Amino acid sequence: MKSRLWDILPGDESAASELARQINTSSLTAQVLMNRGLVAADACKSFLNPQLKDLIDPALIPGLTVGAERIARAVRDKEKIVIYGDYDVDGITATTILWHALRLLGGDVHYYIPHRVDEGYGLNTESIIQLASEGAKLIITVDCGVTAVEPVKAARERGVDVVISDHHDWKDELPDATAIVHPRLPLPGFSYANPHLCGAGVAFKLAWGVGQAMGVGGRVPEAMKWFLVDATALAALGTIADVVPLIGENRVLARFGLGGLKQTKLEGLRALIAGAQLDGQTIDSFHVGFLLAPRLNACGRMGHAKLAVEMLTDANAARAAEIATYLETQNRQRQAVERGIVEEAVAMAIELGDTAEDSRAIVLAKKGWHQGVIGIVASRLVDRFHKPTVLIALDEDGTGHGSARSVAGFHLAKAFTACGQHLTRHGGHEMAAGLAIAPGKFDDFRAAFIAHATATLGSNPLVPTLRVDVIARLDQVSEALCKEMDRLGPFGNGNPRPMLACEDLTLTAAPRRVGKNGDHLQLHVRQGERFMKAIAFNAAALLDKLQPGTSISLAVLPQINEFNGRISVELEVKDIRV
Repeated sequence: MKSRLWDILPGDESAASELARQINTSSLTAQVLMNRGLVAADACKSFLNPQLKDLIDPALIPGLTVGAERIARAVRDKEKIVIYGDYDVDGITATTILWHALRLLGGDVHYYIPHRVDEGYGLNTESIIQLASEGAKLIITVDCGVTAVEPVKAARERGVDVVISDHHDWKDELPDATAIVHPRLPLPGFSYANPHLCGAGVAFKLAWGVGQAMGVGGRVPEAMKWFLVDATALAALGTIADVVPLIGENRVLARFGLGGLKQTKLEGLRALIAGAQLDGQTIDSFHVGFLLAPRLNACGRMGHAKLAVEMLTDANAARAAEIATYLETQNRQRQAVERGIVEEAVAMAIELGDTAEDSRAIVLAKKGWHQGVIGIVASRLVDRFHKPTVLIALDEDGTGHGSARSVAGFHLAKAFTACGQHLTRHGGHEMAAGLAIAPGKFDDFRAAFIAHATATLGSNPLVPTLRVDVIARLDQVSEALCKEMDRLGPFGNGNPRPMLACEDLTLTAAPRRVGKNGDHLQLHVRQGERFMKAIAFNAAALLDKLQPGTSISLAVLPQINEFNGRISVELEVKDIRV
């Protein structure tokens, strides 16, 4: 367990008590809501009871109306439409949403997913030429395309229109597309209230807009309306997997989409859920992030993501089950490859001094690393060392393709732009980005990136911060509180599970090592007359410091535990202060 700085948010006991009275919750829950910017009773009630009617009108997204009308015309005229997607979960689900929507409306619709290793991210001119030669009249990008100036030009030269739907950062020049559907695009007269919409979210809104364009008087056809309700499940997968902030509209999509996964009618989703052994279970953001999304991602990382799209689109039940089984095999292979690269990368980072306290970044490259896995490995190194991390898989000729992950306060996409003279291609977000690099350029790039990180992050130690929502007494932590806190979900980026600080606790017994390898500690604590059990994962190294009678403070996530029909409240420990 890594010790972290506690950022305990300020509390207002009087205001929290009054808000709790108005919304009928505990004062702890009210304080958490206040700390997340919800101070009015009506706003809190809306947050606790989100509705699909809270979704924003799709026409407010820059470029959407123009794009939807062009797509509707292609559907009516039976033009060949190709959806050009991406190979991660966001791109896979975005492709799936639009494919089902346009098929439902009667369109001649196909899809194209680039190969991660052979083609790389986004549109490429070669594939555009191929699609044009095969008769495509309209290409719709999902989760990509906003930087594809040359590929779009190639399409236009061949008489193919392009509607771009994306959510990534763009460069100085935008493609000359028929329409660019993007929630952050600075078009006059547009200001979309959810700048954090993911690719699947944009595709969901675009499908909605096409339905309006195809309907009578701007009303979505009835069958399309019910499909959009079901499609929130796909939008939820993309939203949670892409780690966009789960606030506002994103939270509404995730909340209803998670609820819809349990009874989805899509054969591919049902096969995916069954393959993860989640049949009949209530699925939350944890299940998506750690069980469902990795299976879909493994397809693009270890093979070709078009299989995952096939499973979710035109596969029958038997074929969907076959693909789901294959995805499970690929996911296990991905895990094995990942473990090997993590070991190599950690050893290299230590040898190069990147893990030293005064170092501000980890930048590594090696031949033989699997290009599809290095992004996950970069995340593992960020978790372990809390530094911006760039990993590059080198081909035999020295050409490299890299993935990067960041820490709060360091914008990766801007960092790559600052070091762009050493790269052949780059793009991404603040927290995740990718690059391509020419032979012989790695050492210069490494030096430039580390220099930029040092200048940006300064000399203060890079210590992870633990946000604590509220200080709680043990006698306040109850089953009712846990159920209240669960209503604040789905949890994820921008809406983390509420963290409580329980101070001045006394250990009533020696901690017990538990788990297969004894890596975890089971604690028994007391405060006044209240006793409670706690579990601290990966905290075995603290065993000698935790003796009976020791006074400690815990940062915890309260949770309900059911065992042999008995329900109890336990504390999941995220940090310990002795």
